[in-house]
Amino acid sequence: MYFLKHPARNRTRAARLSVLAIVLFLFTGILAGTASAQVGGSAVVFLKIEPDSRAAGMGNAGVALADNASAIFWNPAGLAFQTGTEAAITHSNWLPEFNAGLFYEYLTAKHHVPGWGTFGAHLTYLFLGEHEGRDAQNNPTGTFKSYDLALGGSYGFKLTPNFALGTSLRFIYSNLAPGQVVGAQETKAGISTAFDIAGLYKSNKFNMGSTKGQLSLGFNLANMGPKIQYSDSDQADPIPTNLRLGYAFTMDFDEYNSLTVLTDFNKDLIHYSDSDSTRRVADPFYKAIFSSWSPIEVQTNALNDENAELEKLGVLRQMTVGAGLEYWYDRLFAIRAGYFYENPYNGNRKFMTLGSGVRYNLIGIDFSYIYALEENSPLANTMRFSLLVNFGR
Repeated sequence: MYFLKHPARNRTRAARLSVLAIVLFLFTGILAGTASAQVGGSAVVFLKIEPDSRAAGMGNAGVALADNASAIFWNPAGLAFQTGTEAAITHSNWLPEFNAGLFYEYLTAKHHVPGWGTFGAHLTYLFLGEHEGRDAQNNPTGTFKSYDLALGGSYGFKLTPNFALGTSLRFIYSNLAPGQVVGAQETKAGISTAFDIAGLYKSNKFNMGSTKGQLSLGFNLANMGPKIQYSDSDQADPIPTNLRLGYAFTMDFDEYNSLTVLTDFNKDLIHYSDSDSTRRVADPFYKAIFSSWSPIEVQTNALNDENAELEKLGVLRQMTVGAGLEYWYDRLFAIRAGYFYENPYNGNRKFMTLGSGVRYNLIGIDFSYIYALEENSPLANTMRFSLLVNFGR
């Protein structure tokens, strides 16, 4: 959506839609980290919102854990190590500091088929509010609702007893400002598709004195797919292709007490090239997964400031890091804590997370809370609640 991505060049057009200000802030500012830093971001970044409360309580880390139905997001290869049938739903009032009535829903389920592997499905929905459209003369044109939706399926299977592969395929529908006239064009809902390729290694349990240890290593190359457009193909934007890498180390101290330490590293695989002196074009995903591994220059203050200074960010400084730990007592009660870090010139999200969980019979309940470390963070006080139902193994 070109007019969302380039506010300086499209200020007049953007002013005609009351929704554009909030969408620009949400998608190129908070989530994509591009409002004051990155050279290029993506559309439909709701696909990157960490869905389940369990991992959200551990610093948004989970690519090497992936041991419940939410593995569909974190690492679909994790489905291969799971049996039985499970369903889960997550709800969150999104960006509560704005009090704008935004909310996020995530529904997922998985089922194991002996001899084949484990299959999963998910539905993601982000509601961005109801807005009033305006024409060029600032006359009201009616109200409309903005939302993003993704629906998909996943599959995980073992190659060896310790290593598995997984994949996901999803349909994306982004309904931000339908039926509004921008310039000479009428906006429409954006449609795209995406797929993931993932892997997970789990070691056999080994002795550490009286403690049993297990190491897991995982990766997920997610959201590879064609660009999404809201008017015409010349204004198409990339979807948020990204690579997540991580480890998880679990220590079982005895039959009642266990502790898991985990860390995720996440890199956006988006790259913009100059096509002429006035326009930048995003590489297609199959090129960007290679071309995005290079330093970028970012402006250290407002994008519209011609006197902005430039800062060069290497690949490591472009990554986000999430780390956390989880303690379980008798697999019935869990407490969690974590930390999330993003470079100040690349989005500047820094926060601590807290969480807890309870399992009883077929039911599981998880809760997480974000404590922001920067002032006026719109993510501050974000809470997620998840309900899991395990139908047996």
